[in-house]
Amino acid sequence: MTLASRRTVLALAAALGFSLSSVAMPALAQDASKPGEGVSVIPLKSSIAEETFQTLLVSKALEELGYDVSDIKEIEYAAGHVATANGDGTFMADHWDPLHADFYAAAGGDEKLYREGVYSPGALQGYLIDKKTADEHNITNIEQLKDPEIAKLFDADGDGKADLAGCTPGWGCEAVIEHQLDAYGLRDTITHNQGAYSAIIADTITRYKEGKPVLYYTWTPYWVSGVMVPGKDVTWLNVPFSSLPGERSEIDTALPDGSNYGFEANNQKIIANRAFAEAHPDAAKLFAIMQVSSNDISAENLLMQQGQDSETDIDAHADAWIAGHQEQWNQWLDEARAAANKS
Repeated sequence: MTLASRRTVLALAAALGFSLSSVAMPALAQDASKPGEGVSVIPLKSSIAEETFQTLLVSKALEELGYDVSDIKEIEYAAGHVATANGDGTFMADHWDPLHADFYAAAGGDEKLYREGVYSPGALQGYLIDKKTADEHNITNIEQLKDPEIAKLFDADGDGKADLAGCTPGWGCEAVIEHQLDAYGLRDTITHNQGAYSAIIADTITRYKEGKPVLYYTWTPYWVSGVMVPGKDVTWLNVPFSSLPGERSEIDTALPDGSNYGFEANNQKIIANRAFAEAHPDAAKLFAIMQVSSNDISAENLLMQQGQDSETDIDAHADAWIAGHQEQWNQWLDEARAAANKS
């Protein structure tokens, strides 16, 4: 393109109201190492602060590919799936599969969302009690709490019913718990305490440290199991049979070892806007191949619980993780760039 013709194109673009960035200029070759240069990305996550770490890792990888990544925006899971499908957000790094299957389907499923690979495998969920009470009363199954005398052991407010530190509304786990209280005939002997999980579980930990019986729901990876360690301080409760709500009603939640905690083992996955993923194969490849162990997530979450919970702290945790996995990190970026070059 001659200088004169280039000026003509620029003049025409200005007359039509286009910016220079929207006009294809062969003379301005894109840096092959940054296939996402000039493209905006909006990361989403729920209100769970402990999801910041794994979300930041994805953001930092995208930044190295040249994307202009904004600050993480908080939105609860169901709305986050819809926002991602509609393009109001670009990705979420904490889609729990299959716990969030209904959210995924309601947002448009594979037609509007991209979901490939497993970001963090083998997450567990379920009900736990302190090991001292479990051993003294031989409690191994939540169905035993149908007995008012057993349930009363976990009464924290004096109403005679067991107090279950439960799940925040909107997360998906609360629907399972509510369904199972009815399915297992526990509605009359257990109160499902809902609200801000961080506050509810803090009270539970305080009671545990005071030597009092505790009954709570939690998941892994999460810092709670680093404070009250399953098998050492607390024990998982089995359920009498598999029972899930909605379209998952026929699913068997038993684990390979025969245990049944009432929830399917989940994989955390990255979901992204389908149109974005198809337009940017480098990012799609990255979403599909990145992986972080549940142990690494739990370890970082425990640092947060111990006070390293500022934005600066979490950012430093992410940088430290990258430095400790630099070879793998570079390989992911190389594969992503290669995917861009094939398109």
